[in-house]
Amino acid sequence: MDPENPRRAIGIWLLVLCAMVFLMVILGGLTRLTGSGLSMVEWNPIFGILPPLDHAEWERVFALYRESPEYRLVNPGMDLAGFQAIYWLEYFHRLFGRLIGVAFLVPFLVFLRRGMLRRDDLPRLLGMFLLGGLQGLIGWYMVKSGLVDDPHVSQYRLALHLLTGVLIYGYIYWTALHYLRGRATASPAPGAWPFRLAVALVFLTMGAGALVAGLKAGHAFNTFPKMAGEWVPDFLFPRSPWWINLFEDHATVQFQHRVLGLVTGLVLLSTAVLRYRLAGTHMRPWLAALGVMAIVQPSLGIATLVLQVPIALASLHQAGALVLMTLVLHLLHLTRHPHPVGGVQAHDPGGTLATGAPRHGEAA
Repeated sequence: MDPENPRRAIGIWLLVLCAMVFLMVILGGLTRLTGSGLSMVEWNPIFGILPPLDHAEWERVFALYRESPEYRLVNPGMDLAGFQAIYWLEYFHRLFGRLIGVAFLVPFLVFLRRGMLRRDDLPRLLGMFLLGGLQGLIGWYMVKSGLVDDPHVSQYRLALHLLTGVLIYGYIYWTALHYLRGRATASPAPGAWPFRLAVALVFLTMGAGALVAGLKAGHAFNTFPKMAGEWVPDFLFPRSPWWINLFEDHATVQFQHRVLGLVTGLVLLSTAVLRYRLAGTHMRPWLAALGVMAIVQPSLGIATLVLQVPIALASLHQAGALVLMTLVLHLLHLTRHPHPVGGVQAHDPGGTLATGAPRHGEAA
């Protein structure tokens, strides 16, 4: 890291963390798609970093799994080799979460020790660390819902786990832009509202997708554009009260994700096209990328549905949602701070260092 430009060094570090969180979200989706998420029925965040190292330990963890409802109702008769196949993916998912914690904590302490952090840096950075710890707890809270009677995790807890991960990703990315490009204006900027709307729509659509995943609603009604031969099926909203269907009825949950996905894609595409002609050169590449992804992402969703949720396509669809979130956040930041200064501005040594001590060569 460049000690002469600490703001840029911190920003690059945060972008690396963003990439790791991105991969973590995709890895989490793969554990769900492959049925691996309930294979580890123990949670030991401190001492559970090592996998089973001998046959006796494998037999012990396999015996625990055989007591779970997933083994009894979904995988009866699974042998040890089959169990190991699903265990390893969930193990790497949890291990990677710990690695993200290390990738945060070690550079943070180095920056702090070298006096590269200002006092006002600490709340936002420590907030990231706390959110990461909270996400680990939410992940286990989600897994526990599938270890009781029903061998499926709660769609509510799955949505909470995914959306918390998206919030962490967005928070880190936005903060990285703060260090690389400069602080965004606190007051509303002209032209920013379409991108604020875009962020909200992408987030809402991802939440609806998490409900589809939690209910496995993507495995039914695998036709498009019609659903069960109808544009608007007459079997939607069968339960009372009506709003519970938005979260628990398979057909209604899938239909709302279809509608949200199409509306979000149209809004993003129209925003990209309309703003492109008026935008400066610094925004045009990002708007072009947004326009392309506004077409690609719904297409991936449709293909995933029609082909009955193949793992590769479903994972690409989830990755595409995060790419969309990245683009709309970046464009929102550009509207609120169009001229990058964070990567070149001098570090302010004026008495606000986290250590509270003057830098070398300065008067106390």
